Amino acid sequence: MSRQPSVAPVRLSGEAVIPLSTLDPSGPLDDLSWLDQVTGDARVVAIGESAHYNREFFQLRHRLLRYLVERHGFGAYAMETGFVEGRLVDDWVRGGGDRLGRVMADGMTSLMGLWSQMRAHLEWMREHNRTAARPVGFHGIDLPGSMVSLLPGLDAVSAYLAQADPEFEIDPGIRETASAFAAASAFAAPAAIAAYGNLTPGSRDALTAGLADLTARMTGRRLEYLRRTTEGAYECALRSLRVTVTLDAMFREMARGDRQGMMLDRDATIADTVDWILSRQDRIVLAAHNGHVQRWPGTLPGLSPITPMGMHLADRLGTGYRVIGTTSGTGQILNNGPDFYTGTLFTRMEPPRSGSLDALMAASHDGPFATDLRRLSPADAATVRAASQQRAGVGTFYSDQSPLDAYDAIVHLPHLTPAEPDRGALAHAAGDVQQAFSHWQREWHTGPGRCGQAGRL
Repeated sequence: MSRQPSVAPVRLSGEAVIPLSTLDPSGPLDDLSWLDQVTGDARVVAIGESAHYNREFFQLRHRLLRYLVERHGFGAYAMETGFVEGRLVDDWVRGGGDRLGRVMADGMTSLMGLWSQMRAHLEWMREHNRTAARPVGFHGIDLPGSMVSLLPGLDAVSAYLAQADPEFEIDPGIRETASAFAAASAFAAPAAIAAYGNLTPGSRDALTAGLADLTARMTGRRLEYLRRTTEGAYECALRSLRVTVTLDAMFREMARGDRQGMMLDRDATIADTVDWILSRQDRIVLAAHNGHVQRWPGTLPGLSPITPMGMHLADRLGTGYRVIGTTSGTGQILNNGPDFYTGTLFTRMEPPRSGSLDALMAASHDGPFATDLRRLSPADAATVRAASQQRAGVGTFYSDQSPLDAYDAIVHLPHLTPAEPDRGALAHAAGDVQQAFSHWQREWHTGPGRCGQAGRL
């Protein structure tokens, strides 16, 4: 029996491949000159990632931020972590005195601050700011409390009102109800969801009404509050309240089983937070998942297409919004199974699916490389256009994609490894976080999927 001839994989031409000499954030930056064309005069340059907590994505974002700050004068780094908590990080990179481990644990949400690569990134920002004429600020864009607790947002608003409106007492029922389903960390998300589900409809409605009354009071008394506080303090407190209101809305959507509504609420709000930062900073480097930054409807298993943050920003900024998406080949990626909550943090990636954008990029070059999608030859553009799916970082799911519409450039990382847990940050983390990380580290060192030193402290 004769064998079928093997079919060569589809790949980009050599002209479309821009090799990256290193992912080391401290290395030379000359191989990033392609960013000059991609960036242009954009006010926001977004950098995507295929999944969270990978060493290579942390390093890439650090390196690209360094280039955009040093060569193009960008003055802010905005990241997919809590807006309320991010104020602590911003204070530290500007010279604040808190210990960095505590800042990483308390000032970053959803486990984003628990990695050594993130420590190196923040240390670079602080060192840069020590001598820079124009410091680089840090901003979170996401909802508070790792999206499992309204309390950080309520605490921030309460602290502000103690100065701006000392005669006013927030309805204690708001905090009482919020406390009934608040969780200590992202690992307790299932418990927070269950606790919210156990609230009576009347309690849920009273919480939402109380937050609405609080928003009306703050907006209606703006000028009175500014006589007692600064405009910056007022605007920050109001933004903290608005992201808290959205988190409450997401819990309500979840109780109704409307996962699409949850995603729509979140992405519209984080886009508004980026707008809030833009009113204070000329140019922003924005770091979030591909699914948030892309200019194309996002899809997730079982959901209708949703409008991501990137589509909101593109609508508002036009060509002032540029997007660098990412693809990946093999390695370890965030585990989206239920055993994540007990400490199985990562899972092995299968090679990219044939015909996907990830497979096209993986076949085009062996090492890390970039492709400027706006400067492709007609043949390469047609090849990219035909890759109509992209790995979504959710199990084995691939989302529908239109790369030339979604992104201005793509960086491909051929192999992903877990980021390194940071001892100093973990020492300040919640007990369930420490327990889950300890389980993962034991599993990583003894299991069949271990990968060199990637899991070591």
